[in-house]
Amino acid sequence: MGKMILYHGTPDRMVTPTHGRGNDKHDYGRGFYLTESVELAREWAVCRPDDTNGWVHKFELDCDGLKILDFQERDVLVWLAELMKHRDAADSKRYRMLAARFIAEYGIDTDKYDVIKGWRANASYFYIAKEFVRDNIDIDILEELLSLGGLGIQYCIKSEPAYSKLREIREDLLFVDYSEFNDKYNRRDVSARENMRSLVDSDANKVTKVFSTLFER
Repeated sequence: MGKMILYHGTPDRMVTPTHGRGNDKHDYGRGFYLTESVELAREWAVCRPDDTNGWVHKFELDCDGLKILDFQERDVLVWLAELMKHRDAADSKRYRMLAARFIAEYGIDTDKYDVIKGWRANASYFYIAKEFVRDNIDIDILEELLSLGGLGIQYCIKSEPAYSKLREIREDLLFVDYSEFNDKYNRRDVSARENMRSLVDSDANKVTKVFSTLFER
């Protein structure tokens, strides 16, 4: 796979990617998150509602010898199971019970991978997840719904070998204006949710193969 250029959007002018740091409640757990899209990185740098300008850091990742898990090559249910390990789509008792069964059924062991590649669970993702666990979305339209969400693809650096192969190109640091790119982020999310609701309310959503039926035997 060779070397690839990735971008990290953040409010911080200085970043030091460090193995073992990060938040367990991020999409794929602890790690350092990047994207191939500089435009998405700009938006993600200022996606908080706090008027703080941001920065995009440019990195080179040497992928040779690294094991990369690509969730785009897996069933969408496998990706949802991974997110459920780290993020709560709902706080009901029913969700907690079914999520545990869902993870046991569809989850995979990600510990042997150096890098995880997959969609980013932004605000519009939670609209899908909540409707899915309420049995309001048919599995047959799940993948199309996610594509409408414009979630964007991210890379999560997980292992020490992966961190050792990540190098920042400091001279290409980009400043991000909050007012311009936070507005772009919000408009993208509003548009995504409108498109999603249209599909959920359409006849394509037959609501016969739903979340709870996955466990019927």
